Amino acid sequence: MTGQHSAPPALASRGYSPSGPFDNDDLQRKSRDHLWMHFARHGANQAGAPVPIMVRGEGHRVWDSHGREYIDGLAGLFVVAAGHGRRRLAEIGAQQAESLAFFPLWSYAHPAAIELAARLADYAPGDLNRVFFSSGGGEAVETAFKLAKQYWKLQGKPGKHKVISRAIAYHGTPQGALAITGIPAMKAPFEPLTPGGFRVPNTNWYRAGEMGFTGPDEAAFGIWAAERIREAILFEGPETVAAVFLEPVQNAGGCFTPPPGYFQRVREICDELDVLLVSDEVICAFGRIGTMFACEHYGYEPDMITCAKALTSGYAPLGATIVSDRVFEPFAHGDTTFLHGYTFGGHPVSCAVALENLDIFEEEGLLQNVQTHAPLFRAELETLHDLPIVGDVRGDGYFYGIELVKDKTTKETFDEAESERLLRGFLSSALFDAGLYCRADDRGDPVIQLAPPLTIGPSEFREITGILRDVLTEAGNLI
Repeated sequence: MTGQHSAPPALASRGYSPSGPFDNDDLQRKSRDHLWMHFARHGANQAGAPVPIMVRGEGHRVWDSHGREYIDGLAGLFVVAAGHGRRRLAEIGAQQAESLAFFPLWSYAHPAAIELAARLADYAPGDLNRVFFSSGGGEAVETAFKLAKQYWKLQGKPGKHKVISRAIAYHGTPQGALAITGIPAMKAPFEPLTPGGFRVPNTNWYRAGEMGFTGPDEAAFGIWAAERIREAILFEGPETVAAVFLEPVQNAGGCFTPPPGYFQRVREICDELDVLLVSDEVICAFGRIGTMFACEHYGYEPDMITCAKALTSGYAPLGATIVSDRVFEPFAHGDTTFLHGYTFGGHPVSCAVALENLDIFEEEGLLQNVQTHAPLFRAELETLHDLPIVGDVRGDGYFYGIELVKDKTTKETFDEAESERLLRGFLSSALFDAGLYCRADDRGDPVIQLAPPLTIGPSEFREITGILRDVLTEAGNLI
């Protein structure tokens, strides 16, 4: 990894230099007047509160426009797996742009997309051999949803259009993907949505009793949760259900891992009732759990995998839906067409960057780094259990959630107003001010989420935990 490039003359002449110096007052004004940030409350910004402006990254650290340094505990947004400041990824993108900046995959192809599709098919389990490219994760999920519905129509089963997903699960914001998403507050402003989305319980072992589970252990809970999927398919009618969408580790709600046997039973249920299984690995693919695809780690073979984020480590936008030979087969003959596509899906620059990024994964053993150090990361975070505010530490690989509670004995959580004061009123800014960029999330019970670059190790684990301990201790004193 190297330092920053100097500003290209064309950029500098327009008043912008990626390496600074930065006129913070001017940037804040322009941000306030023109930039519509995603998932953001703009009221405070409009009232004059400054927005953090990030300008540089190197390895697992980022810097803001004032020169303050932070450890990136979220890999940007579960994205920058190989770390910031990789000159070779920037350069390969520029080289590809010089030779072929753009050409669509609309009945045409280019070498970067062909090579990347072949490589992803080689990484993917079983017969998942076909790759449909998009621009990002939400589009990859949208693709899988539409593909599942058309697949069943081509099979002579046009009634199979519904999809099953889990409570609190996030699968994206396009209208179809949002119908699969299981977070009511995110859906309400845009209803009515695409019809056909139905929810089942998730695999939050910490709160299994509150979901109605009364069995002896986590393995029994896994079978119980899987059977709720079977129950939902039977209730709706198998002749109406197209697919089940599941993340290997559910992100929203705070890193719900699958209990032993869960995915194996889900696979059996989908086969029994003739329903497709989609593994939504937009976050979990490419090393986040320690394998290239997390379904390998948990021992199941889906019919489709959706992925994005770490595919390019964020150096260019790209998503993919990887499809089994079974699902592709009816599209392989005659004039049958999947009438779906994206202008920038499989962009030559993005595909070239992805290939180089995967080279880095292999050359530097990033999967092995996660496999080796994940137990140390967990052990370090679990030292926080002695804090009164920490109810649960859960996750896998380099992907963890820390659930916060009012009372550890009863597992009492915070009400909506208390959660607002805790997360947005204190923790988000306090953690950032202490030098840690991570996520304080209230989609479900309040959690702190961590998903750092795959390059970090024990010294960074201790640094992250030290900041968390100080800030969570102060938060506990405020309750």
